Amino acid sequence: MQEISSRKTERISKFKKLHTKQDEIMNVENTKAQMRKGVLEYCILSILNGEDKYASEILDTLKDAKMLVVEGTIYPLLTRLKNAGLLNYRWEESTSGPPRKYYTLTETGKLFLKELDTTWDELRSATNLVTNNKNN
Repeated sequence: MQEISSRKTERISKFKKLHTKQDEIMNVENTKAQMRKGVLEYCILSILNGEDKYASEILDTLKDAKMLVVEGTIYPLLTRLKNAGLLNYRWEESTSGPPRKYYTLTETGKLFLKELDTTWDELRSATNLVTNNKNN
């Protein structure tokens, strides 16, 4: 009877260790997602700096850069940036389908991006120093 109890305790212990490991993995993925979300606005504004683009082009640029973004994320973010006065858009006819909504930075958006550029450089330098990263 004691042997059965001992095996049961051992299984519970293994289960708890596995569960703890899964929680750690899930937290890492959550943290990575939060880091990407934190820089997404900055990336979108940077993509639009000097060139108007439609949402699909913005998504493609982000995906090419290995930023894991889905359509359901980008449209609300573009709307929020527009409502904040950082973006404008215009409709343009397309030869390969329906009209496209092209986004452009406003003057306020350009100033905002300039501030973010400075903050990003400072943050990157500080992070590199703290993490002992030699690649500035």
